[in-house]
Amino acid sequence: MKFNRGRRRSRDSEIAACYGEERLSELPSDVVVKVLGTVKTQWKSNAEDRLRELPNDLLLNILERVGTLDAIRTCILSKRLQELPTMLSQIVIDLSPRDLFEMDGVVAEVTDKILSTRSPHITVHKLKLKFFLVPSRCLSIGKSVGLAMVTQKLDAAEFEIMTQKDFSHCTDAHRLLYAKKFNDFVRDCLDAFAGLTRLHLRNMRFGKSDISNILSHCKRLEFLSFFECDEGVRSVLHVEHAQLVELVIIFGKFETVELACLPKLQRMSYRDWQYDDNPLVLGFVPQLSKLSLACPYLSGKTLNLSKLLANAPTVSDLYLEFRSEKIWIQPECPKVLAPVLAKLRFVNLDHLREECDISWTLFLLEAAPYLEELCITVWDHKCLIESQKSISKKTDVKWEPSDPHFKQKNLARLTIYGFQSDDNFIGYIRRIIQAAVNIREVSLHSRKVCPLCFEKFPQVALRPSSYPRTSEELDLLREKMTAASATASPVIHFRSLG
Repeated sequence: MKFNRGRRRSRDSEIAACYGEERLSELPSDVVVKVLGTVKTQWKSNAEDRLRELPNDLLLNILERVGTLDAIRTCILSKRLQELPTMLSQIVIDLSPRDLFEMDGVVAEVTDKILSTRSPHITVHKLKLKFFLVPSRCLSIGKSVGLAMVTQKLDAAEFEIMTQKDFSHCTDAHRLLYAKKFNDFVRDCLDAFAGLTRLHLRNMRFGKSDISNILSHCKRLEFLSFFECDEGVRSVLHVEHAQLVELVIIFGKFETVELACLPKLQRMSYRDWQYDDNPLVLGFVPQLSKLSLACPYLSGKTLNLSKLLANAPTVSDLYLEFRSEKIWIQPECPKVLAPVLAKLRFVNLDHLREECDISWTLFLLEAAPYLEELCITVWDHKCLIESQKSISKKTDVKWEPSDPHFKQKNLARLTIYGFQSDDNFIGYIRRIIQAAVNIREVSLHSRKVCPLCFEKFPQVALRPSSYPRTSEELDLLREKMTAASATASPVIHFRSLG
């Protein structure tokens, strides 16, 4: 008996060591999946006995890390475990499109089973469901979730709604049909949408005011994403919502997106707008802190940040992406721009085209006195250029500082991807170091690599690179970059060595 008790204590210690809750909480989900795989494959006949020894809270911790469907499969191992799915505080069904095609009906069935059999006293902290826009299945999911909204405690609920045809195969007729199906879904499941906190939509062409009506029903909505959605060609999207925190719009044929009244909006991302006249209007957005804009240059018009951000001087994080095409931002005088960049702390300028002067970007440094980090990526990304057929004429942006000797006291870090040992980069960095008197770190990376570019354009791999490799080259470059500065002496890292 002593020996058996010793074996038992040893086995308990082994389990505790392997599955201690603090240690488990630090593991990534793929490791947890392997843990469950070990349970199912290595323990075999005594799997149930082993799992029985773990407390419920630890078992639930494991199950909630691997996705709801995997958790249910695991619970089939034991009669005791079969009750655990109804105790989950996180219900996540987020399959790949391929798996979803094969198992879409399962989503509705599992959702109904779990929500209808769980205790109303156990809070669902997170419900996330991805499913296709098939009316009968949507109705089942919507009714199950709507009933749970009314009868249970549900902190956050998320729908990601897929269409059976992806955007590359969708016609306007398809988009109109998908929008109608979704409007019917909302109308038939008002309780579900009233409690929804996150919503992803794609490939839908709504009628005028449809989106406003949808938002009026989704009163708790905090996150909204549109991919290839609009209200018609050159339509104007007018957005008002009391709770929305983040808005993402990708593609679509809106002429203008007008954020009229969004008192809690903190993050806005707008990518690939079609019309350059007035793509984005920021109205009452008093908490907007992060703005991301990405688009190729399609016309002769540029955006003025002073106008764009006139009602949003709260932006602290600005991301601008140019698709390796012509620059669509107009450099402006710091006196005009400074009032709207007073809180700007982080700037990321992505996909600037190669072999063009990058000194124009200094207008942001001059106009943003509290800027702390500046990141620039210089890259002729052939995939993107080819997709746009390089329709814009590539010319340099002309800019001269209003004060050649201006100083900026808060920039601490400069990061450049695509660095080459030429006058364009060396002169630029030297100028930054002269102006940013307290800069601490400069990180320089070689060109980014896209496997698809290499496959489609083999000549890309043959482009000569002047990125430094030897210690002599590194020392010489550091000396050139810092020689003109009497105050700043940043650490210069060459990150692509090795």
